[in-house]
Amino acid sequence: MPVHEIRVIGDPVLKQIAREVTDIDGALVRLCEDMVDTMYEAAGLGLAAPQVGVQKRLFVYDLREGDGPQVIVNPQIVESDGEWVYEEGCLSVPGLSWEILRPNQIHVTGVDLDGNELSIEADELAGRMFQHELDHLNGVLLVERLDDDQRKEARKALRQLMMGERPARPPRDEEPARKGLSLR
Repeated sequence: MPVHEIRVIGDPVLKQIAREVTDIDGALVRLCEDMVDTMYEAAGLGLAAPQVGVQKRLFVYDLREGDGPQVIVNPQIVESDGEWVYEEGCLSVPGLSWEILRPNQIHVTGVDLDGNELSIEADELAGRMFQHELDHLNGVLLVERLDDDQRKEARKALRQLMMGERPARPPRDEEPARKGLSLR
């Protein structure tokens, strides 16, 4: 059972801009440990604090590449380049995903739980995950990144979800590059 309930689309906390973390203490470390457990239980690659109702600028992640769970506090993207389309899902928009265009390469900075500065160059899946989680810290859900046709499809699918129905999805022309791994 997850430690925290993951907030879903429609919850006003997901539309708020998270506040900077000013003090890294034991309570923050425990929050991050609980968020990691929640992320793993939900089979996500990342989880931002606002998704569990905490308005702090941090997120946890694990790209399942052998590094284990990581935390980045007060992250910001300082550079981005290129373009990459990838099918993205979100734990706060359960069961749905869309192809979204984002920069392919990014440079993100922040601090870890020991207060050490982080500077990370990331591309493809890692870069996308950082951008997705940073969106959560800025009160932006992936549905706001959709084009007009996708947005129309999303509204219909979300209505079906709210009515307890399984949304019908149109067939995709192509499978995502890493089937089974969508961002959360």
